[in-house]
Amino acid sequence: MTIQSIYIPHLLNLGDRTQSLIIDENVSELESLKPVRGKMTVRHGGTFLEITVKAETIITFSCDRCTKQYNQRLVLDQSEIIWLDKEADLPQKFPKEREVSCEDLSETLSPEGHFEVEKWLYEQFSLAFPLRRLCGNDCQAPLIDSPQIEVSADGRWSALEILKRQLSQ
Repeated sequence: MTIQSIYIPHLLNLGDRTQSLIIDENVSELESLKPVRGKMTVRHGGTFLEITVKAETIITFSCDRCTKQYNQRLVLDQSEIIWLDKEADLPQKFPKEREVSCEDLSETLSPEGHFEVEKWLYEQFSLAFPLRRLCGNDCQAPLIDSPQIEVSADGRWSALEILKRQLSQ
């Protein structure tokens, strides 16, 4: 079962224009060890949607230093405003180069369209991925057993060191 999208005009029919969702599902394209669990509210504010979420899951990453796999809990606790614009779904033709103002860097949806909950969750969890993926504070680079190679601070450069020595001979 997938997480259903929300038809935006239906939010206007709700008493407080707010829909609350309990999430306990796998998010497609997000390779997690357990389903995403949490709560999301989507409020129609007339000209915008206000989305708040508190959710978590566990993702398997590969360590950037030692390449071992490890599991990490990812937690979302955030909110976002998405502007409603009647022209949001219309195809736009932009020149190859143009100046972009800060006002153009906002998310927009059509007020007659759908809010894709699963897609939004996938994007938010992807943004929550750590920039440096280390399995632990004490992670060490793998040791190389060749006596010819000096072990540098990062063992991933060992193949380049071998090539440099071969070229210098």
